[in-house]
Amino acid sequence: MTDDAYLFLLDDASAPLGVAPAAVGDLACMETPAVRAWLDAHGSTPTSPHLRLLPPEETAAVPEGAERLPVPLSEDELSRVRHRMAPESLARVEEELLAYRDCAEGRDGLIGRALAAGVPPHRIVELTGVDPATVTAAAGG
Repeated sequence: MTDDAYLFLLDDASAPLGVAPAAVGDLACMETPAVRAWLDAHGSTPTSPHLRLLPPEETAAVPEGAERLPVPLSEDELSRVRHRMAPESLARVEEELLAYRDCAEGRDGLIGRALAAGVPPHRIVELTGVDPATVTAAAGG
């Protein structure tokens, strides 16, 4: 498990903050008694358009005063949340980085494109499993 992510409720369901848990797929935390009780207490459901989820590094963005609940996510669940939150162009490059694990051909070019698209070096390391020094070398410095 990782640091806690946060489930929270938005007043305005059209706000582009976080990701709807239902859009991420099955999350183990959504079946826990704590989450179920929290949702019941707030008159919400797992599919509510007001329910959102943010990864640990983004929890400062939870609006002040919003109802929130820390939830643990597995590495796979956290990766899916981050992927779902990424802009479409980043998501495409991240998919290529995940596919890279199966084939190292063109590695430096792919890492260079990922860096140019704005994928942070630590995320490239996470997605590809390459050594951080390899990412630095591919970046040309």
